[in-house]
Amino acid sequence: MALDKLQAVNLAVRRVGFAEIGDAALLRTIPVEAPVSIEVCGVAYTVVMATPSDLRDYALGFALSDGLVDRADQIESIDIQRVDGGWAIRLSLPAERAERVFRRARRREAEGSCGLCGVGKVEQLLRSLPPVKAQISTDRLAIMRALAGFRDHQPLGHATGGSHAAAFCSPAGAILRVREDVDRHNALDKLIGALASDAIDPATGFYLLSARCSYELVEKAVRSGCSMLVTISAPTSLAVERAMRAGLTLVAIARTDSALIITDEQGSVE
Repeated sequence: MALDKLQAVNLAVRRVGFAEIGDAALLRTIPVEAPVSIEVCGVAYTVVMATPSDLRDYALGFALSDGLVDRADQIESIDIQRVDGGWAIRLSLPAERAERVFRRARRREAEGSCGLCGVGKVEQLLRSLPPVKAQISTDRLAIMRALAGFRDHQPLGHATGGSHAAAFCSPAGAILRVREDVDRHNALDKLIGALASDAIDPATGFYLLSARCSYELVEKAVRSGCSMLVTISAPTSLAVERAMRAGLTLVAIARTDSALIITDEQGSVE
């Protein structure tokens, strides 16, 4: 799959040898990172650093995972424009949703859509999660199958070695949708938005992420309605705690030869 200029650029670099003798002039592909401002109901909400591809999916996923809307059809319009130095996303919501936006509007620049920046109190950070209601039945072979094919669905990661990917997989391990970004939170938001755009229910499969499992990713998975999260790296203590409280099945340090079942109260993984 060819990459467009919004995803990656080529850069002339010089390779110097350490253990391997020999220097060389190379052309290296690197991922694009750009500031993306998000304006909601005319209010400057936040600025994130992102790969500026699939921004409509990102805008929709961000609105859902950040709790600005509960359903995709509650967004009246999404306007995306290139501005000086970056990109601007403008979301229009019904008047009854505006008060939620005003309460949660953030004034500071963020590194990614992690849900942390602008939060002023610990109790706001640890607001209660809705309990996971969905349940899927899968097995270790399905997880292994998804992991084995994951790399083939990451053209940006393959070309640059500098991006994250988020995949939605069927219970049988088939990879149905993938989105990439330099930021792991953005990649998941893009995926959530893509599923919403295609009317695919996150409750019907599981997420697979090429990232460390931080608590923010657990929260995004739970709030989107997905019941199982698989990550290739380790979870944090807060991620585990939040997953357990919500009833999310969490699988971490997932490799094609093994994985750790961190939480599985529903007995989803055989």
